[in-house]
Amino acid sequence: MGSATCSNFRSSSLLPWRPSSQISHSLYPSKLRLPKLNRMNLDKDNLVVNNACGFNENGPLNWFPITPNKLFMQEAIGAEYGEGFETFRPDGPLKVDVDFLNDRLQEGFLKRIRYAMKPDEQYGLIFSWDNVVADTRALKLNAWKQLAYEEGKDIPVDGDMQRLMLHAGADHVLHKFLLWDEAESELERLKIRFSQLYYENLLTLEQPMEGLKEWLDAVSTARIPCAIVSSLDRRNMVEALERMGLKKYFQAIVTEEDGMESIAHRFLSAAVKLDRKPSKCVVFEDDPRGITAAHNCTMMAIARIGAHPAYDLGQADLAVAGFNELSVINLRRLFANNGSTFMDMQKQIVEKSPPKRKLTIDTIF
Repeated sequence: MGSATCSNFRSSSLLPWRPSSQISHSLYPSKLRLPKLNRMNLDKDNLVVNNACGFNENGPLNWFPITPNKLFMQEAIGAEYGEGFETFRPDGPLKVDVDFLNDRLQEGFLKRIRYAMKPDEQYGLIFSWDNVVADTRALKLNAWKQLAYEEGKDIPVDGDMQRLMLHAGADHVLHKFLLWDEAESELERLKIRFSQLYYENLLTLEQPMEGLKEWLDAVSTARIPCAIVSSLDRRNMVEALERMGLKKYFQAIVTEEDGMESIAHRFLSAAVKLDRKPSKCVVFEDDPRGITAAHNCTMMAIARIGAHPAYDLGQADLAVAGFNELSVINLRRLFANNGSTFMDMQKQIVEKSPPKRKLTIDTIF
């Protein structure tokens, strides 16, 4: 299990709470002062610093990651056996799993009273970035087409092949789908270039999925906290949300900097940041793997039909074609038959019937 530190965890018994904040420009210095060095090594050292900070000889790279991150890899589902991630406290490492969070994030007395009066506030909504908040399929497909054009190559025109390309890692696409027989160093260059093209396309993204903003308005009125999870880096994630006018709706953001190693770990990290136990969270996904990860975390899953057909999303608790089909009452119905031990194995209790009373007749002579 990888180590990760979850910020914004409000339970003082696990981690001290720290308010979330946007990454400031000071964390990405454009110039670093180096001690006086020999002139022979000065140019070499400056080149290393510039590359590390996202610069080349032509100027800044718009804060794009230099190497492809998990966004272009197929991630593990995670939490198959309820396992979580490992975080750290001053007194040592702490393993956080699904059962631990469901127990530790249990509502206190005052919260139970509040949730009895306002039941909607006890839930937490977790939105996946890809194809739920934003149409990233078009961004990836355009990036692959641009890369193929630059390299003088072709990509498959078959719709099913293109759909598989969008859900596979960059390595798999280059080897299996595009069949580009290149040297290993050349493949690394292609992956880096594909990453840059994707982030350049991301800068043009300004519209969220249809109906999403109205749905977020409704849950915001009901005071239901929301989180968004993604493999994007935090800076690009925050800027994209600001361009789409959605940042105000999300109380928590889980990105690459959180260091989560699987889809399920990102969902658990979002539950921690929302201060909601996983069994009271609802995940909005479009991928069957994400739905499985949500169920592994004891969360409910609402699938958005689009990137995958409806028959691939049958394991979801609810499948919708768009956010305009949802209402807050749908969330209550998801949990209507779900108690704390709803899926646990139960012993059947057979009630013993009381012994029958014998009727006696006294005869008086």
